[in-house]
Amino acid sequence: MLRRLMSWGETRINPFDERAIVRPPDTLWAFYWFFIKPLWPFFLLLLVAGCLGSTIEVALMGFIGAIVDRMRTHADPATFVATHGWMLIGMAFVALVLRPVVSTAHDFIKNQMLSAACTSRIRWQTHRYVLRQSLGFFQNDFAGRVANKIMQTGASLRESVIQLIDALWYASVQFVGSALLFAASDWRLTIPLIVWLVAYTVALRYFVPRIKARSTEASEARSMLIGRIVDSYTNIMTVKLFAHAEREDIYAREALSEQMTKWQSSLRLVTCMEITLYALNGLLLVVTTGTAVWLWTLHHVSVGDVAVVGGLVIRIVTMSGWVMWTIADVFENIGVVHEGMETISRPNVLVDAPGAKPVAVPRGEIRFDHIHFHYGAGRSSADDAPPRVIEDLSLRVRPGEKVGLVGRSGAGKSTLVNLLLRFYDLEGGRILIDGQDISRVTQDSLRAEIGMVTQDTSLLHRSVRDNILYGRLDATEEDVIAAAKQAEAHDFIVGLEDLKGRKGYDAHVGERGVKLSGGQRQRIAIARVLLKNAPILVLDEATSALDSEVEAAIQSSFEKLMDGKTVIAIAHRLSTIAAMDRLVVMEDGRIVEEGSHADLLKRGGLYAQLWMRQSGGFLAREAAE
Repeated sequence: MLRRLMSWGETRINPFDERAIVRPPDTLWAFYWFFIKPLWPFFLLLLVAGCLGSTIEVALMGFIGAIVDRMRTHADPATFVATHGWMLIGMAFVALVLRPVVSTAHDFIKNQMLSAACTSRIRWQTHRYVLRQSLGFFQNDFAGRVANKIMQTGASLRESVIQLIDALWYASVQFVGSALLFAASDWRLTIPLIVWLVAYTVALRYFVPRIKARSTEASEARSMLIGRIVDSYTNIMTVKLFAHAEREDIYAREALSEQMTKWQSSLRLVTCMEITLYALNGLLLVVTTGTAVWLWTLHHVSVGDVAVVGGLVIRIVTMSGWVMWTIADVFENIGVVHEGMETISRPNVLVDAPGAKPVAVPRGEIRFDHIHFHYGAGRSSADDAPPRVIEDLSLRVRPGEKVGLVGRSGAGKSTLVNLLLRFYDLEGGRILIDGQDISRVTQDSLRAEIGMVTQDTSLLHRSVRDNILYGRLDATEEDVIAAAKQAEAHDFIVGLEDLKGRKGYDAHVGERGVKLSGGQRQRIAIARVLLKNAPILVLDEATSALDSEVEAAIQSSFEKLMDGKTVIAIAHRLSTIAAMDRLVVMEDGRIVEEGSHADLLKRGGLYAQLWMRQSGGFLAREAAE
């Protein structure tokens, strides 16, 4: 029964909200309200339960005071229970039934309804938005830092709201109820309480904002530390290759030292805050109890009143530390949320145009129409802007044509492909696919029609099957295996086994596919594109990690893959693209030559120079050796 009740509470909030993905606000309280608004009934229930619980605790102290007074004035102890039993029964009902029920309801709302589901809901919504950010967003930040922001923001936002409800309202009801009981006994008992409250509020106003600022700095330093450590782990091959573990130690130590300094600065304030609180609480206890005793000696209050005052003051003193710490935690969590908001709420600079429709690719013609682009566009000063990577470039790739892009490193070849995939927006000109401006169609549909194999092949830390299925999620097992065989990957896949004993297509490949060789990763990537079977194919150094034997073995697969498709291929090893229908030679973001392999060799231009360097340079040296 209890398990079913808990399950019911845990399913009241759907964490996986599939509504339209919306950018969260970039102001703090609007950011909070954006996530809290759909859940306000649950937070209201939590507030009501907390206020009821606090009211009951104050009422219990009133019961105790009334019973003490009855005991003092009752002449015959033997008849006390018979005479005042109703009061004892009432207090027992409140203490044994009402208080546990209200407290259980409060904890049920907080633990079963809100804590896990609210946090997961915030993380899910922020993840969905961030995942659709532009490529540049992720290139300019640590992946580990971004992930840490999403995880921390969800937990801190939920915790700060719950803490505010628990601490602020609970304490407010407790304090107001105590003040009313004090005033009912003698108004002079409220004077020490009011003076203490003013001093306590001043202490809060002084310490809490400063702790919040220091905590925000410590949180930023912690995120930087996590980012640096994750960066080292992600690039562990480079670290090992250059034997720079000690350099990475220094890199992490700088961030850790900075984080520790910021944290210690915050803790100094915490210590000063606690000392101040101890002094205030001691004064409250002594002065209020002393006042109650003094008033009793003057016969202005009863013994029961003194007992109530003493009990409530001790309760307030105990609660004040909890409240101050909770408020400090609230501000620390607000600082974490604010820092996370600055990353999460960044506008997506690459969005679908209003009314964008899916692209249709019946033929596969590509046209670059006087395009301009440079990285870092949008700087305030034109003097600081880097030179354009692509400068007034025009190129038409006919349907079904195979075009090879050639040029020195930095000529703009990969940038041109990235612009075709709309990883970045142009500064000028247009890119058309079958007459459709790619800036006016949906990004997902555009990339669904383009298959790409890159030199830097990253695989997901999932099974081989999942990585290949990324090309077409509705493919059958037979389709996956057929694609792997075409890519000459099936034989090594069936021999794979990971640390958990998963074998073959079920084996996991490690983060970014690090458990596989470069050639194995590239063959899985080729299998993925073979399975996708898109009408436009982009090959960016697609066979750079393959040895000559494997490259020759899958050459026929590539020919089948390219058959009937529009192909743009990039390769520094010119022999791999020499047979293309047309070669386009780029230099400094411009097209300087076009033609077949034979035509370009006859011209004796840049392509001929590059060809001679490869065929007569390195190869000649290797032959001589």
